[in-house]
Amino acid sequence: MKIPDPVRPARTILRDGFECPRVTLEDMDRNLRTLPEPTVTGSPREGRGRATAALISVCLGFFVIQLDVTIVNVALPAIQLQIGGSLAGLQWVVDAYTLALASIMLTAGSTADRVGARKIFTFGLAAFAIGSAACAAAPALGVLVAARAVQGLGASAMLPCSLALLVHQFPDPRARARALGVWGGMGSLGVALGPVAGGVLVTVAGWRSIFLVNVPICLLTIVLLRRYATESPRNPDRRADVPGLLLGVTMLAALTASFITAGEQGWLAPLPGALLAAALVAGSLFVRAERRHPHPLLPLTLFRSRELSGATGVGMIFNLVLYGTLLCLSFYLQQARHSSVLATGLLLLPSSVFVGAGSLASGRLTARLGPRPPMIAGLTLAAAGTALLATAGTSTPLALIVAGSLLIGLISLAMPAMTAAVVGATGPEHAGVASGVLNAARQSGGALGVAVLGSLLGRGHALSLHVPLLVATAGYLVAIALAWTTIRDH
Repeated sequence: MKIPDPVRPARTILRDGFECPRVTLEDMDRNLRTLPEPTVTGSPREGRGRATAALISVCLGFFVIQLDVTIVNVALPAIQLQIGGSLAGLQWVVDAYTLALASIMLTAGSTADRVGARKIFTFGLAAFAIGSAACAAAPALGVLVAARAVQGLGASAMLPCSLALLVHQFPDPRARARALGVWGGMGSLGVALGPVAGGVLVTVAGWRSIFLVNVPICLLTIVLLRRYATESPRNPDRRADVPGLLLGVTMLAALTASFITAGEQGWLAPLPGALLAAALVAGSLFVRAERRHPHPLLPLTLFRSRELSGATGVGMIFNLVLYGTLLCLSFYLQQARHSSVLATGLLLLPSSVFVGAGSLASGRLTARLGPRPPMIAGLTLAAAGTALLATAGTSTPLALIVAGSLLIGLISLAMPAMTAAVVGATGPEHAGVASGVLNAARQSGGALGVAVLGSLLGRGHALSLHVPLLVATAGYLVAIALAWTTIRDH
């Protein structure tokens, strides 16, 4: 899969490990109207209409994935109030989705190469819709966690296939650039709308509505995709890495569970230690299996590149700290400060907006200065934000909370830059695999961040941001050092 040069600011930014053209939300409608004609049969007008409908279907799927990244956090206290559950159980509501997304993503990409991206994308939409409906109907926390894992399975199938489908639908580079601009804008819009949409839906219709709203979107997308999008080329010779998949899932699940149970039972309890030992054994067997498999899930030879290893490590820390911080902020605002769910969403909105603004700025900065300066700038600003929020108590002015969250939002300066570093380290011929590795590392980090920082948050009246956000600040400092020592200036 060939992806445009990631270091051209006038044409591209990089978003969530994938490359997509620089775009503002105001450009999206114009881009839809000005897409050049793709290579399809039929009249030019019919070809343009089919291409636009295919683009809409792919973007709707990408939008709903990104929306669910941020919409759930603000609803967790309302979920706990209605169906019960401990903080550890609520952490699994977030991590079941993220773990499934991280564990299956690379397998989904290789499966799409074998059987076709449209088929796997359609399967992902159906699984996401079923999982969302099950979440909305969940009578107990355990059912909700299982349904969230089904959602994550669907998202893992959709995420790598969305880019593959767009590349296939628009073979002309200029048409592809505009299409990817709309795609990237829809993803940013989903992330930005998540906290506010979650706050409004929970306030007006209850927490179940944040899942139920996904179902009609997925059904509409399936209809549009089946009617207008053409299937991508297939490579039936590529084999699946089943041992790698099973061992990778076991390793990530055991490691995440060890941190969550440590927060609930204590760090010296026997169960967290046993889970950590199981994770280490599974990790060792995973490395051995990947070295022997002809088509490994995770090509370990890629990590011979110091720059790729460094950027992947930064990506893992990036999501570990960010996802964990968002979870802690949501609980702090609603339980320690007694803010409503709608007020919480509105307080987190500026940070989401800054995420989009930072992504747009980073593409240009990366092209002009290379990936290292934007990465270090974003990580430094986020470290300052978490350090500021680590001082917050129940009587801290809201202006300080907003200021800290805005600084954290500027972590997005590092997102396109880290992907540019990964693609630059491997070359265009391995851009797809490298981007997939970075995405899997980031999602794995997100699952661990919810587990680690959530376990340090405290309980009830003892709930405090001090310890988890001091740990988050230390994580950012480690990422800064890693970026400084491994990422080259270009």
